[in-house]
Amino acid sequence: MTADPAIARVDAGADTVHWGYFDARLSPLLTIESGDRVTISTVSGSPEVLPPPPFEIPAALLAIHAAKGPQRFFGHICTGPVAVRGAKAGQVLQVDIEKIEPHYDWGHNVVRPLAGALPDDFPEARLVHIALDREQRVWRLPWGQDVPFRPFFGVMAVAPPAAWGVLPTPPPRRNGGNIDNKELVEGTTLYLPIFTDGASFSVGDGHGAQGDGEICITAVETGLIGTFRLTVRDDFSLEWPRAETPTHMITMAFDPDLDNCVVIAVRQMLKLVCERTGIDRYQAYTLLSVAADLRITQVVNGNKGVHLMLDKRYLQPLAGR
Repeated sequence: MTADPAIARVDAGADTVHWGYFDARLSPLLTIESGDRVTISTVSGSPEVLPPPPFEIPAALLAIHAAKGPQRFFGHICTGPVAVRGAKAGQVLQVDIEKIEPHYDWGHNVVRPLAGALPDDFPEARLVHIALDREQRVWRLPWGQDVPFRPFFGVMAVAPPAAWGVLPTPPPRRNGGNIDNKELVEGTTLYLPIFTDGASFSVGDGHGAQGDGEICITAVETGLIGTFRLTVRDDFSLEWPRAETPTHMITMAFDPDLDNCVVIAVRQMLKLVCERTGIDRYQAYTLLSVAADLRITQVVNGNKGVHLMLDKRYLQPLAGR
């Protein structure tokens, strides 16, 4: 994907992935300097979702299946971790998502009983394979409709606190993880609170397209290759992940209760608005009510997700404040 020898690279393989869990004890595959870039390839899918010919299955994915075998964890295949030299607990990892490209030309989508937004409505499992038209940058659904190729990584995470132990990947948490936020495309930035020295960044769960909510429990699940610039920030702190697009700031929250998610996301944005503009909390509350967009990130990962988007023009400092 990149010809620049100065950019470190980690490819998904049997020795470079952790399947279905996060753990602060994982040893980093490599350590880079703050501000350096790294290219990371990912794969997705267990043996039962592999497509028939003429789809081509990456050798790395087959090798991972063979190596992990029945001991694999339920959840996501994550490549990493990559450590950042000098990163300390309490700081923030800035993840600039510079480039995202397909790793292979197919994806899958699964409907499972007892899962998704309507867990009781679909009593039988169904798997579909979806072809990517790279030239047109669309997914060809089996029944004839096209969906734009808009890739992002469902899972981006730093290591959790050591005291949390081994964590399954499906529920997103304060360390990031299975965020499934479709706004985190190429050209956007994710900010993650750091809980362990080195940060230990991992990525996986490539999504080729997804709607807000991820209603049936899966998106177009696929393999992606991303280039990230990882920078340690010590000029501010975070309790929850935050994101930035060219036009908007985004606060995020994860909890089994959507109402709790709303409260957390709104409070985080209130704090940001007051810090940036100098207006008081009542004024910020009014601003969010008339100008911000509250969205459901996903409702299918145990911890549900909400994100609040505010145009960055409302975050400019006001004269005299």
